Amino acid sequence: MRTLIFVLIALLGFNYSQAQTLNGNQKDIQTILKNTKSFSEYVMASDYEKIASSYTKDAKIFPNNTQILEGEDIINYWTLPEGISTSYHKITQTEITIVEDTAYDYGYYEGKTKHKDGRMSSWKGKYVIVWKKVDSKWKMHLDIWNSVKQK
Repeated sequence: MRTLIFVLIALLGFNYSQAQTLNGNQKDIQTILKNTKSFSEYVMASDYEKIASSYTKDAKIFPNNTQILEGEDIINYWTLPEGISTSYHKITQTEITIVEDTAYDYGYYEGKTKHKDGRMSSWKGKYVIVWKKVDSKWKMHLDIWNSVKQK
């Protein structure tokens, strides 16, 4: 029985790793993965300064159903009204590809919002991020996402 459980766990892990494509310098890929996880932590903590520092100075974001935002409009977009918070935020990369000082990744995001009245709402979608290496740090340069219908 233990052997069967071990084999199932190993196969599940193998299938997951096969679903993710990573192309480029492994150190840079690990940095982008870490930066992505940190970004989710900043969103959940409502740390708007760190959210803003995750982007290049000339970054653009392309939220669902809005115009292209840049500059101060990026931080304004991420700033939630009082009493509303993001209790869960996760980004799952499908592919990361790095070419010199530029990279892109795409995949899926998901999260939960806690509203003033205590109600929770869930959301998920797909995204593409273009990264730039600025002063040896990977930062988001173009960030586009849109929702997908929940089943």
